[in-house]
Amino acid sequence: MHRYHKTCTNLIDEGNDLAEDYFYYWFAISLEENTGNLDARIEQLLNVEKQMRLAGDVAGTKKAATDILQLCFEARAWKTLNDQIVVLSKRRGQLKQAVTAMVQQAMQYIDETPDLETRIELIKTLNSVSAGKIYVEIERARLIKKLAKIKEQQGLIAEAADLMQEVAVETFGAMAKTEKIAFILEQVRLCLDRQDYVRAQILSRKISPRVFDADASKEKKKPKEGDNVVEEPAADIPSLLELKRIYYELMIRYYSHNNDYLEICRCYKAIYEIPSVKENPDQWIPILRKICWYLVLAPHDPMQSSLLNSTLEDKNLSEIPHFKLLLKQLVTMEVIQWTNLWDTYKKEFENEKEMLGGYLGDKAAEDLRERIIEHNILVVSKYYARITLKRLAELLCLTVQEAEKHLSDMVVSKALVAKIDRPMGIVCFQTAKDSNDILNSWASNLEKLLDLVEKSCHQIHKETMVHKAALKV
Repeated sequence: MHRYHKTCTNLIDEGNDLAEDYFYYWFAISLEENTGNLDARIEQLLNVEKQMRLAGDVAGTKKAATDILQLCFEARAWKTLNDQIVVLSKRRGQLKQAVTAMVQQAMQYIDETPDLETRIELIKTLNSVSAGKIYVEIERARLIKKLAKIKEQQGLIAEAADLMQEVAVETFGAMAKTEKIAFILEQVRLCLDRQDYVRAQILSRKISPRVFDADASKEKKKPKEGDNVVEEPAADIPSLLELKRIYYELMIRYYSHNNDYLEICRCYKAIYEIPSVKENPDQWIPILRKICWYLVLAPHDPMQSSLLNSTLEDKNLSEIPHFKLLLKQLVTMEVIQWTNLWDTYKKEFENEKEMLGGYLGDKAAEDLRERIIEHNILVVSKYYARITLKRLAELLCLTVQEAEKHLSDMVVSKALVAKIDRPMGIVCFQTAKDSNDILNSWASNLEKLLDLVEKSCHQIHKETMVHKAALKV
């Protein structure tokens, strides 16, 4: 009784003419609380709500609507609660503020439901009420997320993913940035769980990696007049740096499906740069190991070479000397013996199962051998202009047929320029020059020759002058 008197007193102080009627209605209802039934009390409050709504009284309408829901909740009448939510939302000229208040209050009751069936029914009711209403779009997104979580717990991954994909949170202006990112990441995770990799990639592109590098302190500006007020994120939403780690872990799952080792390496590199990870050796050592392995597994290209050199400059690499030596072998222009390398690193390779991120993949051992062969071919191409296939196969510790196959694959992928004379069994690594290149090289050679002649003449003239001066003396 006291709380209703207090509410109505506030309404009267604000100059509300209907507040006195509201107070007397509540006074009558409170007297009947012990004897009257729930339906009678709801009916009386519905009359109050109607009067307030027709008078355009926002505060009174919100109070009446939320009190009806509170009565149903206190009586644990869940079916009546669902019915009243639908009835109140469909009443003629219902105020937006009243619908928002109802949905927000009813969402607090979800965790208080006695069983799963009742919880799902309440979520579906609120979802149907909020559908198509832009002023409760954030609440609807949160409701769908709760429903999708329940479906996932029931093992219905496909249904949960379809539910989440119904909502395009990137268009919600009032939703906090961290909550948007968390919602999209949940969509990506469910797509990966159902092995829908195409849709997972499309959804992941809605998040720009640059958003994780933004300074949070600069972004909290006071909203200008006329701007949309951004709501505070839900309590269970992680911080931006935690979301960054979740994003890159999901992208690692996506790229692992395609065995895109370079992109996996870049993802681990981004996780490695997170301050909380760099401060904890237990976290950054396994991640740095993964970076080294995926750098070695990645095909040779400018991006891989750049990452390789930047990783070698990292001081933390001295904590894992085996991997520093491995990367140095790839940078050094020397042929690597595969058998010796595999004997040295086989144990480390298998130990990755116990490390963060787990096993490197079924193809990883085979791909590692491929990368070493490619490295050796590139080394040979630096030192030889022409070499026989037989000698090349000896250097690579392969058969002639295997050496020819690997060389051909590298030429096709444009990692190397080479020609094979199969009848003669000779490989030529020289690049074919067109007439312009040949003429330019000749011009350059002539210029160098004339410079040398000029310098020689100058030296001869200098010596002549010195001798003449000596003779005069």
